[in-house]
Amino acid sequence: MESIQLHKKWGLILLVLVITTLLAACGNEGASSEDTSSESTNADDSGEETNTLEIEHAMGMTTIEGTPEKVVTLYQGANDAITAFEVEPVGIVESWVEKPIYKYLRDDLEGTTLVGEETQPNLEEIAKLNPDVIFASKLRHEEIYEKLNKIAPTIAIDQVYDFKGTVDLMGQTLNKEDKAEEIMTNWDNRIEDFKAKASEKLGEDWPLNVSILNFRSDHARIYFDSFAGSILKEAGFTRPENQQSDEWGMKLTDKESISEMNADVFYIFMSDEPAIKDNFEEWTNHPLWKNLDAVKNDEVHMVDEVTWNMAGGIRAANLMLDDLYKRFDLEK
Repeated sequence: MESIQLHKKWGLILLVLVITTLLAACGNEGASSEDTSSESTNADDSGEETNTLEIEHAMGMTTIEGTPEKVVTLYQGANDAITAFEVEPVGIVESWVEKPIYKYLRDDLEGTTLVGEETQPNLEEIAKLNPDVIFASKLRHEEIYEKLNKIAPTIAIDQVYDFKGTVDLMGQTLNKEDKAEEIMTNWDNRIEDFKAKASEKLGEDWPLNVSILNFRSDHARIYFDSFAGSILKEAGFTRPENQQSDEWGMKLTDKESISEMNADVFYIFMSDEPAIKDNFEEWTNHPLWKNLDAVKNDEVHMVDEVTWNMAGGIRAANLMLDDLYKRFDLEK
C-alpha cells in the first residue's frame, strides 16, 4: 500500500515539473518574440514609430529618420529633379542664367526661397528654413559639407550633371522609390524609341559622329563627358576618335587647333553676350573652320544652353531629347 502511495506521490511531482517546464518554455518564447520586435522598431521622443534609412552617397553614409518633407536643393539638377517628384522644396539655389529660376521650372518653383548661388549657398538662410534634408554635390560643396550636415542630413551627388544618380538618391531619401523607378523607366523607353526611329530614318548614316561645342569670350570648348555628352551617347550618337577621353572636355585657346572639333555634326551652345558673340565670329570666320565636315555639310546647329548644359536634371534631359526628336523630324 505504501509503495502505491509513494508511486502516486512521485508521479504527481513529475507532472507538476513537466507543467512548470512547459509554461516556462512558452513564457520564454513569448519574451523572445517581443524582444525581436522591439529591436526592429525605432521610436522618436514622442514614442511614435519611425523608419530609419541608411543612404550611401558621394560623401559617405547618412541616416534619414522618417520621410523628409522640408527639402533644400543646392545644385541645378536637384532643383530640376525635385519637381519631377512633385515635391515643393522650401529652398533652392539661384540659376546660372535666366535668373533667378530657369524658365522651364518657374511654374513649379517661382516663389521658393532662394538660398544663394550653387557655388556659394548661404548657410544662415538654409538654417532658417529648418530643412529635414539637403541635397548637395561633392563637386560644389565638399568644403562646407560638414557645416551643411550640422544643419540637416545632407545627401551629396558626385557629378552635378548625373541626372540619373540624382533621381536615384532622391527616390531613396524621400521614400519615393516607386516614383524614381517610374521616372527612369519612362526615360529608358524614350531613349530606346529615339534610337530605333533615328536608325530607321538615317540608315547607313547612323550613328552620327557629334561634337558638342561651347564658345566663351576668350576661348572655345569641346565637351566630352558632360550632361549633353552622356545623353547623346545614350541616344546612340558617337564621338570622334580624339574625343574619347573620360575627361569633361577640351579647352581651345588657339584657332590653329580648330581641327580638333571635326565631326559629322556640331551642336553649339553659348551665352548671349556681345564679347562671346564676337569671339564666335572670329573662330567661325577662320579658314580652318570652313574645312570641317559639319560646316561643309551644313550640319552646324545652335542649341539652348539651359537645356543642353546649364540645368542638368531629368526634366532638362527630356527637353533635350524633345529637341533631338524635333531636329530629326521624328514622331515622339
